[in-house]
Amino acid sequence: MKNYKLNSENLSSISERITIPQYDRTKIKTGIVHVGIGGFHRSHEAFYTDQLLHDQSITDWGICGIALLNFDTRIYNTLKEQNGLYTLIVKELDGTHTNRVIGSVVEYLYAPENPTAVVEKMASPEVKIISLTITEGGYNYNEATKAFDFGNSLIQHDLDYPEAPKTIFGYLTQALKLRKERGLNGVTIQSCDNIQGNGHMTKTMLLSYVGKAEPSLMAWIESNVSFPNAMVDRITPATAPNDILNLIKTTGVHDAWPVVCEPFKQWVIEDDFIAGRPAWETVGAQFVENVEPYEKMKLSLLNAGHSVLGILGALVGYSTIDEAVNNPNISAFLNNYMDTEVTPTLGDLDSINLKEYKHSLLERFGNINIKDQIDRICSESSAKFPIFVLPTVNAQLIGNGTVELAAFIVAAWAIYSLGNDENGKSLIIKDAMELQLNEKAKMAVNNPKVFLEIESIFGQLKNDKTFVAAYTNAYKNIVANGVEKSVMDINSNVLNEI
Repeated sequence: MKNYKLNSENLSSISERITIPQYDRTKIKTGIVHVGIGGFHRSHEAFYTDQLLHDQSITDWGICGIALLNFDTRIYNTLKEQNGLYTLIVKELDGTHTNRVIGSVVEYLYAPENPTAVVEKMASPEVKIISLTITEGGYNYNEATKAFDFGNSLIQHDLDYPEAPKTIFGYLTQALKLRKERGLNGVTIQSCDNIQGNGHMTKTMLLSYVGKAEPSLMAWIESNVSFPNAMVDRITPATAPNDILNLIKTTGVHDAWPVVCEPFKQWVIEDDFIAGRPAWETVGAQFVENVEPYEKMKLSLLNAGHSVLGILGALVGYSTIDEAVNNPNISAFLNNYMDTEVTPTLGDLDSINLKEYKHSLLERFGNINIKDQIDRICSESSAKFPIFVLPTVNAQLIGNGTVELAAFIVAAWAIYSLGNDENGKSLIIKDAMELQLNEKAKMAVNNPKVFLEIESIFGQLKNDKTFVAAYTNAYKNIVANGVEKSVMDINSNVLNEI
């Protein structure tokens, strides 16, 4: 079987081996600029958009992918060499793979190389939506102050050199300024990140920056830019070298960076698009008036569940999420956490069968074909814990509910931050706050409470006697007995209380 590199020229040659776009990509105009064109965007928004473009009458919703950061060079070069094409590999529960070439990314720009081109593209009259996957930490929100972090050196750069921005806030400000000066229509800025009220967060953080950088732009943004909230969901692990080799072996298609994902997908969106939007509902997205219940459920259960499995699994010595969830003691702990501490905080979820949803999460986490790497899930935990875990803690404390399991998770994270698993093996920790976490973790060996003094993460939680007592007790138990014995004891306690 002859091998072909994935690009526009070779599409017809591979069409009998793999599903390819059934629309003329040369006729597709860019209506969406997406910042942060990593794996999740390509398994989610770009996938939905690709399916939509198969309606031959739709030609104005192509995507321009923006590689924002210096380390995004590889993804930019890959997309450039492959004409924006990539393979989506859906790993089914039964072990089979469904391969599909996605064609919705029709342009691609590398911001560090040409910031002016990115600003101009965002300001283009044909662009109606600027969407974002910039990770939880990309919003520059300080948990302690509940405000925009102007101490960030990159933010300072953008304030000093506005025409050569480095952050999303600098780029958006310059683009919106151009749209206003040129008398153009407004635009929708759509977050696709795992933050509750992600649209509200985007608006608040952007206006905070604009208030200092371009105050005269504030009123125009209020009247001409919309920020819909959305809940996004599709487990998308990092692509492994074997995924690339297996694709070549089975299809003869050489894709330098395919995307791997699970079959499940969900996108719940607030219908607030000031300049029009694609009819994503025709390909499975759900438009609603209020996204909040869906967001809260997903962040507190799925995303927090991932962090639980990641931190506990890492300490035990596992390398993938399926290994952790298929440990019956860890799985039971997660199930107890979801039932006893998260569920009471979720409120009324009319249209959702919560029991079925939680069961489906354990099944999805346990998909042995996905092999989601634990170090990926644990990366940037300093940005994830305030969004995924701590809202549950705070809600339970306000309602006089139990926080024993959440405190255990935080204690495990403190021990994880020392940098070794229980077997003495070094952990791969990727976190913007890695040095500070490690410093506090070392001090916590003698005084566990010290770890809670990182106010940008924990706020004033160090002053809550109930949580500190539960956390300190959990820390000592993990040190004395190890993770697995400790979760077995907690599971027994929960069972006895039922």
